[in-house]
Amino acid sequence: MRTRLLGILLALMACVLVALGFPLAISEAAAEQQRLVVDRIDDTARFAALAQNPIGQSGTPTADEQLRTLVTEVRRYYEVYGIPAGVFNLSGKPITADPGGWTDATQGDSAQPFREALDGRRSHDPAQAWPWQSDRRLVVASPVVWDGDVVAVVVTESPTGALGARILRRWLLLGGGEAVAVLVAVAAAVLLTGWVLRPVQDLDKVTHDIATGRLASRVAPAGGPPELRRLARAFNEMADHVERVLDQQRAFVADASHQLRNPLAALMLRVEAMGMELPEGHEDELTGVRVEGRRLAQVLDDLLGLAVAEHAGQGAEPTDLARLAGDRVEGWSRLAQDRGVGLVYDAPELPMLGLADPVGFGSALDAVIDNALKFTPRGEQVRVAVSATAGRLAVSVSDAGPGLTEEEMDRVGDRFWRSPRHQNVDGSGLGLSIARTLLTASGGELEFGPNEPCGLTVTLAVPTS
Repeated sequence: MRTRLLGILLALMACVLVALGFPLAISEAAAEQQRLVVDRIDDTARFAALAQNPIGQSGTPTADEQLRTLVTEVRRYYEVYGIPAGVFNLSGKPITADPGGWTDATQGDSAQPFREALDGRRSHDPAQAWPWQSDRRLVVASPVVWDGDVVAVVVTESPTGALGARILRRWLLLGGGEAVAVLVAVAAAVLLTGWVLRPVQDLDKVTHDIATGRLASRVAPAGGPPELRRLARAFNEMADHVERVLDQQRAFVADASHQLRNPLAALMLRVEAMGMELPEGHEDELTGVRVEGRRLAQVLDDLLGLAVAEHAGQGAEPTDLARLAGDRVEGWSRLAQDRGVGLVYDAPELPMLGLADPVGFGSALDAVIDNALKFTPRGEQVRVAVSATAGRLAVSVSDAGPGLTEEEMDRVGDRFWRSPRHQNVDGSGLGLSIARTLLTASGGELEFGPNEPCGLTVTLAVPTS
């Protein structure tokens, strides 16, 4: 999200800089050219003033002297500035012009400005010259007026090489300024996005923590817009309320299961006492009461175990899962033998260290193995295997039971849920729920999948240490 927001901000800033930079570049070029044109206008006006008397009073000694002065000034102007200049009669022929090869003002770039000056006004400003137009010339023409009539035209043709260089320097300075502005904009955008998104990132992390069972996580007070700060406070209040409700629920389950065990034990003692006094022929009813009593006791024990598991801390530490799983398989092997089920253990001899709570992981594995032994028919096998993948260790328990359908796979592990096809198997529907709770308390995961050709595979996965 930060990358997308940063990209949007930078794109907008780039658009603003481009939108401002192009007009500013054009304005700088126009200003440079205008300064040059104003200088040429002043020069042509000076030459026009020098040319009035010698042209208007030609043939007199004074006019001849002033004409020589005009010729000298035009030549000197070209020698000093390198700008061609000339005074032309009404037909475009030079009265004086430098360089000497300039013989006709009605041809080339000077044709249009010359005609405009014949109308008694200065020529229009030339079109904008750009740095890449090195062969362009800026032509300025001014009329020489005597007694209200145009008697000649002064023309200058300025090369644009130096003008293009000055414009280019201006543009480089402007580009450097915009580059600095871009860097400042990038830094500002990074700081702005960090300031805006920091509460969102904290909220995302805490939400993930709570979703994975770490209910004590909270969003720390941080900067950001007021709306996001209010959202963070509201989220913390909601998390506090949810945690209180869950604590109350767990406490109620633990207290209720604990308090019900004593009355149930007393009730079973009374049933046994009554059974001793019942006449013959009522053994079946008594057996049914005993079975249901033991089932109720098992449910209460599982509820108490689930409440204890939900209160378990996150005591994850480096644990040799291969050794732990081997110990648990050995502990269940006697029961598996009594049920006629093979319990096979497959793991490497080397230690396999994962981050787990040894007690919680062992209890979760016990619940999964117990569940597998319940559903595996006599003569089949339950396989326990330890494997390592990228960044995690997994202990998988595969049975050869009837397995689960796709719809049932979505619900397995829910509290008190049991498949309608397996209601004849003893159990409370809490074993896998307890295993999942114990495993997730230390950062692990419980996964379910089919076992080919039949059965269910339950995987207990934890991060590697």
